[in-house]
Amino acid sequence: MTKIIEFYVKPGGNFLLAISQNQVIGTIGLLKFGGSQYAIRKMFVKKEFRGSEYKIAQRLLDGLLDRDHCKVYLGTIDKYQAAIRFYEKNDFVKIEKNDLPVDFPRMEVDNVFFNKSI
Repeated sequence: MTKIIEFYVKPGGNFLLAISQNQVIGTIGLLKFGGSQYAIRKMFVKKEFRGSEYKIAQRLLDGLLDRDHCKVYLGTIDKYQAAIRFYEKNDFVKIEKNDLPVDFPRMEVDNVFFNKSI
């Protein structure tokens, strides 16, 4: 937990957990990487808790994006079509890799990128 606080929270970001019956079923991190720019990282929901019945992903995202006047970026992989639809449904706009800020903390495997102004 100390590493999460040091890496995400202290620099001005956040990290949320979804817990059910003392078990982590979802995570999402917001990493501040420059001025009012943030990257969404570690978005995960356990398979049996995905979908509209529980809305865990939506609740995690809504809880994370509680800032004003900032720009949020994220990267994902093209085979994660459900994730891509989820981000598009939440008004994230697909952008090219070349349009990412220079200091965006890009994961090597990511090949689809989004941003959103809040």
